[in-house]
Amino acid sequence: MLDDELSGSGCATVIEVAVAPDLASDSPERMIPGRKKWGDVDRAQQILQQVQATDAADETLPQVLCQACAAALPVTGVAMALMSAQGPEGLIAASNDTAGALEELQFALGDGPSVDASRHHRPVLEPHFRATAMARWPGLGQPALIVGVEAVFAFPLQVGAIRLGVLTLYCDRPGHLSSNALTEAWSFSDAATKLMLHLQGQMPAGALHPALALPGHSRPEVHQATGMISVQAAVGLAEALLLLRARAFTEDRDILAVARDVIARTLRFTPPTEDHD
Repeated sequence: MLDDELSGSGCATVIEVAVAPDLASDSPERMIPGRKKWGDVDRAQQILQQVQATDAADETLPQVLCQACAAALPVTGVAMALMSAQGPEGLIAASNDTAGALEELQFALGDGPSVDASRHHRPVLEPHFRATAMARWPGLGQPALIVGVEAVFAFPLQVGAIRLGVLTLYCDRPGHLSSNALTEAWSFSDAATKLMLHLQGQMPAGALHPALALPGHSRPEVHQATGMISVQAAVGLAEALLLLRARAFTEDRDILAVARDVIARTLRFTPPTEDHD
């Protein structure tokens, strides 16, 4: 059984994360010294059992988990994405198209609540997204509002300082998560972390489990183009990815379209000293 395997391994470690106790504050994700919060261990195991027992031949385990999270909480959608030190790496699963679109926007921009949650190793809770998004994430705000995002709650999936991914919940109406709902969200994030470790633990070094790469969303072209830009512009991979995202943003194009231009060699990046445009 999945839960038995996890309980008998390092995957069962509960990750302790700090959150603010006052959900009604202007910045609810601000950490308060001495206050700790984590999901219910038994509930996380129960979630894993539920995910494993679900008969969904056409869905991966992460997709089942996202659907279960959306059903268990007063939210409109849930998405799970891969994260690294460089930022978002691709969508793993989503309970609906809008949840997936929100992660895709953040992947393209390299910015947003999911990215901040992973980068700072703490949740980002934005119950009034419309009031804060344009100032906090100017590139993301308007497109996210257009697709119906009014509140966002992003939870990092991590083991210590190691980033694995993020579980992001969104609502089409503004409002806070209750204390009980927040604890339940943490339990789902604990379960998602264990599930990622369990799946990836089955793979050889350097290979990503198929269930952690949603077809059409892992964006290998972006990684290939990033490598090419790194060579062309004589910069590191992280800087190359920023250049790619900046080009897509300034041209108001999808990052994948710009990446394909780089791969087709119809678009070339040059070192700053050689760029006279």
